[in-house]
Amino acid sequence: MKKIYPAILFVTLWLTTPLFAQNNDILVTIGQTEINLEEFERIYRKNNQNLLDETEVKSPEDYLDLFIRFKLKVEEALALKMDTIQSFRDELASYRKQLAAPYLTDMKYDEALIHDLYQRMTKEVNASHILFRVHDNAGTDEKMEVYQKALQVKKEIEEGKLFTTAALEYSEDPSTQQNQGNLGYFTAFQMVAPFENAAFNTPVGKISEPIRTSFGYHLIQVHDLRENRGEIKVAHIMKMFPQDVENFDKNRIKTEIDSIYLKLKQGADFAEMAKKYSDDKQSAVQGGEMPWFAAGNMIPEFAEPAFNLKNVGDISEPVETMFGYHIIKKISQRPVPPLTEVREEIENRIKRDAERSTSTKKAFIEKLKKEYHYTEYKDNLSKIGTLNINSDTKADYPLFTFNNKEYPLTRFKSYLQKQNIETGTYTQFFEEWSDEEIIAYEDSQLEEKHPDFRYLMQEYHDGLLLFNIMEEKIWSFAVEDSTGLEKFYAKNNKTFHWEERFNGVIINCKDSITRIDANNYISAGMNLDEIDQMVNQEENKIQFEHGSWEKGDNKIVDYYIWNEPEPADFNPNLTFVKGNVIPPEPKTLDEARGLYISEYQDFLEKKWLKSLKKKYKVKVNKKLLKLVSDV
Repeated sequence: MKKIYPAILFVTLWLTTPLFAQNNDILVTIGQTEINLEEFERIYRKNNQNLLDETEVKSPEDYLDLFIRFKLKVEEALALKMDTIQSFRDELASYRKQLAAPYLTDMKYDEALIHDLYQRMTKEVNASHILFRVHDNAGTDEKMEVYQKALQVKKEIEEGKLFTTAALEYSEDPSTQQNQGNLGYFTAFQMVAPFENAAFNTPVGKISEPIRTSFGYHLIQVHDLRENRGEIKVAHIMKMFPQDVENFDKNRIKTEIDSIYLKLKQGADFAEMAKKYSDDKQSAVQGGEMPWFAAGNMIPEFAEPAFNLKNVGDISEPVETMFGYHIIKKISQRPVPPLTEVREEIENRIKRDAERSTSTKKAFIEKLKKEYHYTEYKDNLSKIGTLNINSDTKADYPLFTFNNKEYPLTRFKSYLQKQNIETGTYTQFFEEWSDEEIIAYEDSQLEEKHPDFRYLMQEYHDGLLLFNIMEEKIWSFAVEDSTGLEKFYAKNNKTFHWEERFNGVIINCKDSITRIDANNYISAGMNLDEIDQMVNQEENKIQFEHGSWEKGDNKIVDYYIWNEPEPADFNPNLTFVKGNVIPPEPKTLDEARGLYISEYQDFLEKKWLKSLKKKYKVKVNKKLLKLVSDV
């Protein structure tokens, strides 16, 4: 139910591809594609201004080199007809629909709507729902049948049936089996608009009437309404449950996360532990840090323990979610910003979401009607005014004109058929049809009327092509080409190496007696497994952590091996190490596979670019390039 906008896949190379030359000052020719000076300068400035890091700003010469490399790849993708693949066309169409939304609504906003949405942003509502799906091509009869079913279920609940029981029995939301229909806390803009409206307008403890959204009909029960706690930034260490594996040993994973938690309590550095042990590799490289999130953007099992941490630096005990076990560290928290700071964001979200306000859509349509001289044929409309849609009428006559084009009854009938509307009168659906025709026409004119939209669409088009061809030719290929990777490693096996390391075990004892016993057993030549079995027969008195650590990886190892300062909250009488120091040596392919795959990808890309430069001739007018000034 959470409203998700698809991730935009075009690669941020500070680039885009201009195809709309406005003069004959050709700066670059790549194969058969010509790029003029005006277009290159516009794109150069767009992508090199207002950068947070000034060192990333490129000179026109450097930027042109990046642009040419980008364009060569796009040229090859076009040659391979990757733009004709249906999945590419569907994805681009999906992006276009999102990008077009701000251009297909009125730019004047209802001030009351802005204030209402901001007030919602300051609150969080907790609600459950039951979903009754309605298929996209459902007819009026089917929609009414689903609506009546929702009413019947509501009646059952009002007569005593538990909402959770009804949700498990009737809801067609796949997540219901896990959450019994409870969506947790959410605030404004985190649900589709009709659902949000109903949730915030239903009193706590009550159940809404059936609410229609693009998913179907919903019954909503509101449990709580509270102040929005804003956003929080945390880091986490995660031990993940195996995916698609049944009957796995959860206790083993719990033991691992408990061991990590114990080390943190003993003073281990959270960021270093995350880098070393967390299964969330995306956040692990950042020391476990996650992006800012609000309670409604995260599953409750994670969000609630995170927001319950009082002070910056506080660490939670291990918590369980459907994904695994987590240890959470609070980094920062910020409240909902004042309206003055988020007004523009609210306006932009209204623009992107036509469901937010029917009044803005109607105002936009009325403006288009004036612009394109919309006129209705009143006499012809009166002829079909009382006719049922399923009546046998062979007549055909224009019903309205728009932009000097007539829209006849036969076109209206085709629209009704596509919408699977089979009952009712023509009058009921005339406004819906005419509005859709007007919006569809304006949508078809966006590239011509709005150059910024045209250029943005071209960016997405070329960015998607770049992503797809890089995935095929470089990224996935390098991962799957084990033979090529091994040959590359054989020639470059000294690129990544270990510094001096301690290889051994950290031994943590519960008390001083256990420490003495452990020393005696080790001196007698017993191996660690034998010691573990002997000492831990009745309770867990001793723990062993095996591994290899470079200097800086572990404060306890640093203390014993490299004479670094004693860690905080550390008792050397209970914890000690056994092992050997290993001198610097190259990392094996298995030890640095990810790093070598990245290097192999760079190698393949450079080799591929050389071949593309031979295949597509590149010509640059250097005199024109000098006319482009640095940003």
